[in-house]
Amino acid sequence: MVSGDRIIKIEAVLSGTLNFIFNNLGPEMPLSKAVRIAREKGISEPDPRLDLSGTDVVRKILILSREAGYPLEEKQIQVVRFLPDECFKGTIDDFFEKVSKYDKEFEEKRKELAGKNRRWRFFATMEAGNARVELLEVEMGHPAYDLEGSNNIVLITTERYRELPMIIKGYGAGADVTAAGVFADLMRVVNV
Repeated sequence: MVSGDRIIKIEAVLSGTLNFIFNNLGPEMPLSKAVRIAREKGISEPDPRLDLSGTDVVRKILILSREAGYPLEEKQIQVVRFLPDECFKGTIDDFFEKVSKYDKEFEEKRKELAGKNRRWRFFATMEAGNARVELLEVEMGHPAYDLEGSNNIVLITTERYRELPMIIKGYGAGADVTAAGVFADLMRVVNV
C-alpha cells in the first residue's frame, strides 16, 4: 500500500446480487423466486449462475488480493458453493427448475437463523495470502448483519487497523452502479 501499511486480512460481501437474494428470502419469497426477481430487475448477471456459483466473487477477491500485494491465482481460491454442482449444469431453465427443489430447505434454515438473530452473507475472505468464498452466518452486531438491499461491504484489517478494521460500504449491484464504475474507469484512462 502507498501509505506503508500492510493488509493482513480482507473480509467482504462482494456480490450485491447474492446480498439482494438473501435479504429478500422469506415465506413468500423462496430462493428460486428471489433469483428470478434479481435477474428480471437487472441486479444479477444475465446468467445468474455466475453469481450463485461464486464465480463473480472469486474474481473480485482475486483483484483485491492482488492489489493488496498477494500474488494469488484464481485456482488457489477455495470456493464453497451453497448449492450442489448439479444445479449449475444445463440451461438457465434447467437451473431454475433445479434451484426450486431447494426452496423449502432454504426457508427452513432461514427461519432457524432468524430465531437465533443470524443472517446469511456470502463472504470472500483473504488472510495471509489464502482466500475462500462461502456462505456464512453472521450474528447481530456484525458489520455485515444489517447490510441492506444489494449493498456490499469490505472490512480491511491492516497492521495499523488490527482491532477495528477499516470498513467500506455501499451499492453493489445494478445497471447504474456498473455504468458509473465503467464511466469512472474510462475517465481515468482518458486522463492518463
